[in-house]
Amino acid sequence: MYSKFWPKGGLPGILHHYTESLVTFEYASSVSTRQPHSFVFVGGLSEGLASTSYTVDIVRALQNTEWSFFTLNVSSSYQACGLGHLDRDTDEIAQCIRYVQEYKAAKYGSAGKVVLMGHSTGSQCVLHYLHRPNPHTSKPAFDPWLEHTERPALDGAIMQAPVSDREALHYICDTGIGDIPANEVRAAYEKLLATAKEAARRDDQTYDVILPVSLTSKLGYPPSIPVSARRLLSLASPESPQSPSEDDLFSSDLGDEVLARTFGAIEPRGLLRQKLMVLHSGEDQSVPAWIDKKKMMSRWRNATDHNGKFQIWDQERSGEIPGASHALSNDDQAEPRKWLTEKVLEFLRATEKN
Repeated sequence: MYSKFWPKGGLPGILHHYTESLVTFEYASSVSTRQPHSFVFVGGLSEGLASTSYTVDIVRALQNTEWSFFTLNVSSSYQACGLGHLDRDTDEIAQCIRYVQEYKAAKYGSAGKVVLMGHSTGSQCVLHYLHRPNPHTSKPAFDPWLEHTERPALDGAIMQAPVSDREALHYICDTGIGDIPANEVRAAYEKLLATAKEAARRDDQTYDVILPVSLTSKLGYPPSIPVSARRLLSLASPESPQSPSEDDLFSSDLGDEVLARTFGAIEPRGLLRQKLMVLHSGEDQSVPAWIDKKKMMSRWRNATDHNGKFQIWDQERSGEIPGASHALSNDDQAEPRKWLTEKVLEFLRATEKN
């Protein structure tokens, strides 16, 4: 599907290598504007460089500001999303941010300010970046070449459409997805979970076997995307809410003690200098209707701010994007995209002043 919002003829910019094989693209301003500050965007599952269509609205809005827009790919971008994990994602995002800071320092004399925004599963990357030990301490047997890096502090952070993969999977088991009826989805889901758990029992250090595409495709993952047993167990998090997996950060039934270890760890970790803005899509097709998003956001805010002790959560700008679908990519999403862009601009102006 091609969004009508992508400009014909493309958008100019500079392609930067932040590692030997990973790149970030900086959109060029059409005017001679000094842009010492950096807005770094990471998409969701199966997305990559410049693949979230609403970003073009933000790119245009930043033309006459002191912020330049960077989109990036990581090792788990595109078809590799079913094999990735958040430690590697955030290590690579940290490498990109450090490169951007050095680039801006060489160009303008200082690194400027940096805001990181994530869409969908990109929001999991943002929260993982902010709350986990710095640097990460894991030594995954399934990723023996991973080298952890210290993550630079951010001046601001934005999460858009932070949804629970676990609850989304349960939802399609009840409703079906596309032309696939609910009973087929549920049967595939249960078979996949059983297979993944068996793989974990055989080898709890790696279990990175690829699950049958004939089954994962019934959960909405395209046939071109392989999904490992490890990643499925992380996304589906069958031991939640008591013992949530790495990817289960946004489920509505997670207890306050769990939120205290994620949202509540942002302040003591010290990787966010200013505010966190959280924006749900008002009509997100990935969120079951029975979830009370306002109540959930209130719990996230209380955990982040330690029940009012700190003011990290951007209460003024956080909330629901009226009428917005999950990715704001449908042809009827012009107004929600405008609303989102205005909120992002407000957030960046406030970050720039402080």
